Amino acid sequence: MFNGILIEKDDQGYRATVQSIDESVLPEGDVTVKVLYSTLNYKDALAITGKAPVVRAFPMVPGIDLVGVVEQSDSDKFSAGDKVLLNGFGVGETHCGGLATKARLKSEWLIPLPQAFSPQQAMAIGTAGYTAMLCVMALEKNGVTPDKGEVLVTGANGGVGSFAIAILAKLGYHVVASTGRMDESDYLRKLGAKDVIDRATLSEPGRPLAKERWAGAVDSVGSHTLANVCASTQYGGTVAACGLAQGMDFPASVAPFILRCVTLAGVDSVMRPLADRIEAWQRLSEILDVSVFDDIVHEINLTEAIDVASDLLAGKVRGRVVVDVNR
Repeated sequence: MFNGILIEKDDQGYRATVQSIDESVLPEGDVTVKVLYSTLNYKDALAITGKAPVVRAFPMVPGIDLVGVVEQSDSDKFSAGDKVLLNGFGVGETHCGGLATKARLKSEWLIPLPQAFSPQQAMAIGTAGYTAMLCVMALEKNGVTPDKGEVLVTGANGGVGSFAIAILAKLGYHVVASTGRMDESDYLRKLGAKDVIDRATLSEPGRPLAKERWAGAVDSVGSHTLANVCASTQYGGTVAACGLAQGMDFPASVAPFILRCVTLAGVDSVMRPLADRIEAWQRLSEILDVSVFDDIVHEINLTEAIDVASDLLAGKVRGRVVVDVNR
């Protein structure tokens, strides 16, 4: 038996509870991990509350992130005692995830915990920081350098947004943060944003083309916001899109792409090849000052995660939530 959050769906309805879980619930895998920390992401919040059909098999342990110590391994890639890290690969959706004290996983999903980070720090970064790094790498790949001009980060108070600001600022970019909580402007400036704008300037239906402003952008919002960001991106600029907080729709035109040569770079973190994951985490270890975690992160326990999930969906949570699954 092990402790964790278990999502069940039956005649009694859809529910998530903290309980003692029998190991028979764990799916097949060649590595068993004692989980040290997990996180609470937007997708985890959707899974726990049932607000969207994220979970596709029941019963399910949510948690798309985890860091822990290998207890048992049938793989030559890892041995007992190794510290490992996992982000995505459908864990917490179709395969029991990290919001529990134990997980059984496929070795090809795991990477070694980077030496630069403690287990808690790795989960402070989690999928959000790793995704933010992938977005920045997409901008760099397409030639968006600090000298090109302002770079916009939407959904700035969220996990991806917070880390995108910190990473871009450390690399020398002029970062503009877009947020619906202007009272958090001091927090965003402390992370490295030079300017803060109200999301209302981007979230309503706009024109196919607007005045050129952004050299690049990291967008975790989607919908009208993403359309307006593309419409106001400079000639040859790039927008890295990784989220859908406002919606899955994209009510835009082809104008920015065929008249201004704008690139819309889709960024997936779930099924990303291991080589990209290792590169992203290596870059994070080189760029991030661990002091940034003090501003971005707060820690909770398993029981608190269920209530915080609703707050996260309501936009009441700033930055990152690390879950100590052992308390």
